[in-house]
Amino acid sequence: MKKTSKQNPPRFRRWSRKGYAAFASIGRYVTIGVLSVTMSILLLATKVTSAQTADSLSTSKILNIDEVTVTGYKSSPVRSVMTQTSLFDRDVAAAAPLQSMEAALRLTPSIDIRERGGKAVQADISVRGGSFDQTQVMLNGINFTDARTGHQSHSLPIDIECISHIELIEDVAGVGAYAGAVNIRTAPLHPRYLRFESSGGSYGSAYGSLSGAVTSGGLQVMGAASYRRSDGYRYNTDYDNVNAYARATYRSERAGIFDFQAGYQQRAFGSNGFYGGYNPDQWEKTSTALGSLRWSKAAGAWTFNGSVNYRRNYDRYDWTRGTVLNRHVTDNVGADLTAHLQWAAGTTSLGGDYIYNHIFSTNLGFVLDTPHGDYTRADERNVGNLWLRHIKHWRKVSLSGAVGAAFTPYGTSALWNVSVAYRPVHGLDIEAGASQSMRLPTFTDLYYTSPAQVNNLDLIPEEAITYRFNAAYGKGSWSAAASVYYRDGRNIIDWVWHESGEYAGKWHSEQTNSLSTFGAEIMGGYRSDKGVVRSATLSYGYVTCSQDEALVTRNAMDFMRHKTAASITLCFFRNISLTVTGSVYDRNGSYTFYPVVGDSSQTEIRDYKPYGLLDARLSWTRGIWQIYVDATNITSTDYCDMGGLPLPGRWFTGGVVITIR
Repeated sequence: MKKTSKQNPPRFRRWSRKGYAAFASIGRYVTIGVLSVTMSILLLATKVTSAQTADSLSTSKILNIDEVTVTGYKSSPVRSVMTQTSLFDRDVAAAAPLQSMEAALRLTPSIDIRERGGKAVQADISVRGGSFDQTQVMLNGINFTDARTGHQSHSLPIDIECISHIELIEDVAGVGAYAGAVNIRTAPLHPRYLRFESSGGSYGSAYGSLSGAVTSGGLQVMGAASYRRSDGYRYNTDYDNVNAYARATYRSERAGIFDFQAGYQQRAFGSNGFYGGYNPDQWEKTSTALGSLRWSKAAGAWTFNGSVNYRRNYDRYDWTRGTVLNRHVTDNVGADLTAHLQWAAGTTSLGGDYIYNHIFSTNLGFVLDTPHGDYTRADERNVGNLWLRHIKHWRKVSLSGAVGAAFTPYGTSALWNVSVAYRPVHGLDIEAGASQSMRLPTFTDLYYTSPAQVNNLDLIPEEAITYRFNAAYGKGSWSAAASVYYRDGRNIIDWVWHESGEYAGKWHSEQTNSLSTFGAEIMGGYRSDKGVVRSATLSYGYVTCSQDEALVTRNAMDFMRHKTAASITLCFFRNISLTVTGSVYDRNGSYTFYPVVGDSSQTEIRDYKPYGLLDARLSWTRGIWQIYVDATNITSTDYCDMGGLPLPGRWFTGGVVITIR
């Protein structure tokens, strides 16, 4: 793009595939001087590809215009350098036998999914050797992490058909993302459509969903609702789930871009052995309501972003089904404001955010002088972050860094991150970086007490410095990537078992001095729109952690040591496709097994055993119709992810999808 006088706007004279190209145009008015005949679609501002692109709704329109404003805004906390690693792409995985977000993430080497029941009824998401409490969960760039427990953070009211991408965001300096952040992005399948899906299968399982979208001018609205249920694959593992979700974006030349989302989820499920392996009669019911509004506006060299969000989570837990033991209501409120300035030295960003957490509970928090309805305890806290970030791009090199401060009830903490990226040749990207992160104790860490557990009010935040190196190469239909990382953690929070002393025979919430985590990942794949083999992927992940072996902990050492996954999609004739996925898992650690149901006095310590899973989907598509058959755990492998809880064997599902455009 050539320099011009103030009287004439800059003009694009050629298109560039450089990773930094979009930054050169943020917040500027440009005219198009030369347009290749192969460029048939002009993307709206919400689709600009850069580190600051929004998780906006996809908009597919051909516009005839003289000038266009190119605007970028954040997809995650902008105090971060925001290196993104793709975990799921709907376009790539459309034919796979995936019925939930957790099923999609299970195949990626960066993520450890630990399920307690079938079809992700209750599952934890962990990043690169961390725990579920050390993972930040975002929906379209908005932080909806639960302050009570990471068990509830991924309780989001969205189904797999609404998700366009899932990304791992690294270098999130600040409170929350100790090990990393998972950002889930939603988008409609088409600018205008109506979609209906119905399926049923083994164990009395049934699923129905209705979704769609409309687009008119600068407004796009999508909505979805679903119901899922099952009788359960063993005693007391039945479930009923309801999801409802809506998202709308509006683009105004004067006012900017507005992005609104809201959703509601309700789940009720039998919890056979979930929180005490010897008790088959546990039960749980949760409900989650959330909403957010985000705004972005470009003004000359400046771009301003702001957002507000709210999430309420209700949880009822019965030790004996039908008899309430614990109830919790957690409110999480957040807001942020950021300003970006593009100038000759690069792009500088200044911003801040505020988070308010509150809980009413029958078990967690300080005792109330006057009960609040059924709740006798409560607590609250305020957290703030300020940060300054700068990004500079040269021909083949990009440098970025950020410094900030976190203000928490535990004091003020200085945080930072740096990153350098280099593209020596077309298609090859190399990046290295380091960041400092932290997370606060959850309300469960601080207060949870039971006959087998003792709380600890003296906990302080966990902290870590992570070093990483990434490389990726793509050419034609082939791609490959590799990552190596090392995380030096301090003040690690976990539940520790005591054989003797003050806490003899109980788990105590406490902190170890350090925990070092090293990991490596490799991935490769092929994708084509023609031929019998449409796609093939292979990945492997390795994690190892160092900790005092004398300690018996509940979470820190139960990491996924080895994970290998492969998939292949074959297209027969024009309308029939077959996708097969295979995966092998080797988890570190051990668990307590109860050989006699209902008897906690008889126990065995068992190591987790490696296991393999084989899944497949056969589908036929023609016009508005799609008919599919899914088979999961085809070999009916006996396996568990947590505490010896057996997960489902062979499970068949058949369904039909009608999509009207």
